Amino acid sequence: MTSDEIYFKSCVSLFYIMSPVTFIALYWLIKAPYGKHYSDGWGPTMPASVAWFLFESPTLWLTIYLFPMGKHAADPKRLVLLLPFLVHYIHRTCVYPFRLHKKKTSAGVPVITVVLAFSFSILNSYIQIREISHYKNYDNDNWFWFRIILGLSLFLWGMRINICADLVLIGLKKGNDDYKIPRGGWFELVSCPNYFGEIVEWLGWAVMTWSPLLVCPYFIDLRQVADLYIVASERVITVLRGATETARLRDAIMSSSPDI
Repeated sequence: MTSDEIYFKSCVSLFYIMSPVTFIALYWLIKAPYGKHYSDGWGPTMPASVAWFLFESPTLWLTIYLFPMGKHAADPKRLVLLLPFLVHYIHRTCVYPFRLHKKKTSAGVPVITVVLAFSFSILNSYIQIREISHYKNYDNDNWFWFRIILGLSLFLWGMRINICADLVLIGLKKGNDDYKIPRGGWFELVSCPNYFGEIVEWLGWAVMTWSPLLVCPYFIDLRQVADLYIVASERVITVLRGATETARLRDAIMSSSPDI
């Protein structure tokens, strides 16, 4: 086993350790301290647009740096996988923060949150990109292109839901910090269509990359489960907590305002 393989597996193992701890902390112990759930006591803050740019950016620039180093980097299959991944993070790193910049709100993002998210993004991007560009074997995968069509369809559908929902939420902020209940579209079906859309996105990514998360990872090579585990951990943990708190907040507002 090479030193690179040892390092890769160590990073995946670290992710296995971090994810349940993060899930327990964010789902049962604390609220994510940003946006409408922001509260005092988390130290200095920075503007949301700057925060999003900083903690999403490692996935973009580290991907551009790491991908060419993979032994399969020139394989068309890997390039097809890379494209939607890059599109998502170009939007998250450049487009979304720019839109937030025009949204007037006093609630910033705690610096500690930015530091933790920045660190997570480095670990996340390293594992995912090394997996698809170097370790994952698609040579004898007869179902690859079928899964690409299916997974990419899910990915694009989820991204559309996510972006449209974000635009609605950003549009609700017009010079004041009052919480407004969004209406129409997916907001009539789920509490947080922006989160729901991102879950669908990463479900599509999991289908495309096809690194199955098995019941007992001790009996398989850790690199086989890297991508799908990232999908389950990176998005669903955050989404479940955010969606739960949003639903509670919305229910509280609606119960206190019968005319809504």
